[in-house]
Amino acid sequence: MLPLPPPQIIAAFRRGLMIPAHPLALTAKRKLDENHQRALTRYYCAAGAGGIAVGVHTTQFEIRDPKFGLYQPVLTLASATIDEFVARTQKAIVKIAGIIGPTSQAVAEARFAADKGYHLGLVNLGPLRDSSHSELITHLRAISEIIPIMGFYLNPAIGGRVLDFRFWRETAEIENLLAIKIAPFNRYQTLDVVRAVAESGRADEIALYTGNDDNIVVDLLTKFSFETNGKTKRIVGGLLGHWAVWTKPAVALLNEIHSLVDNGKPIPNELLTRAQQITDANAAFFDPQHNFAGCIAGLHEVLRRQGLMAGRWTLNPNQDLSPGQIEEIDRVYQAYPHLHDDDFVAEHLDDWLQ
Repeated sequence: MLPLPPPQIIAAFRRGLMIPAHPLALTAKRKLDENHQRALTRYYCAAGAGGIAVGVHTTQFEIRDPKFGLYQPVLTLASATIDEFVARTQKAIVKIAGIIGPTSQAVAEARFAADKGYHLGLVNLGPLRDSSHSELITHLRAISEIIPIMGFYLNPAIGGRVLDFRFWRETAEIENLLAIKIAPFNRYQTLDVVRAVAESGRADEIALYTGNDDNIVVDLLTKFSFETNGKTKRIVGGLLGHWAVWTKPAVALLNEIHSLVDNGKPIPNELLTRAQQITDANAAFFDPQHNFAGCIAGLHEVLRRQGLMAGRWTLNPNQDLSPGQIEEIDRVYQAYPHLHDDDFVAEHLDDWLQ
C-alpha cells in the first residue's frame, strides 16, 4: 500500500496553502545557526503558513555536500520545531522535504524524510539532465513508493530543465503524485502543466501550486479553461522562496484570494496593482537582472534586517548580493511598506529566539 498523509493534511493541501521555502541560517563561520534556524521555522508557523518546505533551493542544495552534512540535521530540526507548534496549537502544518539527485540518493532522502514525519517530497529533476522522460517517470515512481510526491517544474535559469506537456501528462498518472509546483517562470510552460493535469482524469486529486515568482498573484487568481474538453483547473496555493520573507502579509493575500474565488466576487483593481508591486519586490530579492545570482542572499538580507538571521552568509563564500541589489531592496522596502511584516516580527522575535 502506498504511503499517504492523514486525510486532513490531504484536504488542506488540495484546498490551497501558503508554503514558504525555508532558508538556511548560518553563523559567521558558516556553521548551522540552530537558534536562528529554529526562529525562522517558528516565524513561519506563527505567521499562519499552512506548510513549510525544507531542503529545497532556498535552503541551499549544498546542504547535501558531505563536507557540510546538513541535510539530515536541518530537516530534523525543522520537523521537531513544527511538531512543537502543532502540539501547542493543534493547527495542521504540511511538512515538505526537498528531494534531489540520482534515484539512489533521492530514495535515501525520501526514506529519511518519511521517517522524520514529512508528508510530501518535492522532487527536483534538474540535475538529471541526461535522463530520458521515461527514466524520469521511473525515478518519480520509485520515490512515490516511499513518500507521496510533489512534482516540480523548476526554472531552468536556477538549475531546472525543460519538461514538455507529454512528460507532465504521463507524470499525472503516478498514483502517489499529490501535487505539482509550477515554477518555470514561463507562461507557455506553465500552461503545459495545467493542461496536462486538467486532461489527466486526476484533476480533482492533483493540487497545483505556483512557484512562478514573477506572476504569483495572477497565477492564484486565474481559472484555466481548456475548451477542447471543457476542463478547468486552478492553481490553489504557492510554494515560494519569495514567501520566506514578508510571510504574514502573504498569508493574508492567499486568504483574500480564496475568499474572492469562493464567493465569486470580481477581482479588485487594487489587487492587480498589488500583484505588480509584489513582482517588483520579488525582482529586488531574486535578482533577475543578474540571472538570479543574488536570489538567496537577497532573501537573507531581508531576514537579517528583521533579526531572523544574524547575517546573510551562505555555504558558498562567493555567493552574496549582486551589484546594486541592496539599493533595490532599500527601494522596495520604502515603496511598499504594506507588503512587509517588520512590526509583527519585532513583536515576537525574542520569543522565537528563546
